Amino acid sequence: MAKKAKGDRIQVILECTEQKNSGVPGISRYVTTKNRKNTTERLELKKYNPYLKRYTVHKEIK
Repeated sequence: MAKKAKGDRIQVILECTEQKNSGVPGISRYVTTKNRKNTTERLELKKYNPYLKRYTVHKEIK
């Protein structure tokens, strides 16, 4: 019997918002999953940006 799909869990990409405005080359992106049923709005997390060498706000992109 085949396994059931994960259902409402989807993969999302988080991209740094501060790096776009700073002009520093490179793109800081993270891939994670979220539950579409519980979290309908876009994710916004603080993650480490290796280009800026500090923790910055990363927002979900399409």
